[in-house]
Amino acid sequence: MLSTLLVIGGVLVGLLVLLALIVSLSARPTTKGQPAAGAPARSWVVDAGRPHPDAWSPLSTTTTNEIRAVK
Repeated sequence: MLSTLLVIGGVLVGLLVLLALIVSLSARPTTKGQPAAGAPARSWVVDAGRPHPDAWSPLSTTTTNEIRAVK
């Protein structure tokens, strides 16, 4: 009975360690250039020059020169 409890306890501890490993590996990495305290973080929207398209909005901002011609 003691060995059964040790096996069950070991499995539970192993699962908790595995969960902690998965959570730590799936965390977002820190960016290289951290902004100063109080300064808002730079987002990709600033680099792209236009907002992210909403999934439910029509594609009205797409111009014809952005669409590849099928030949």
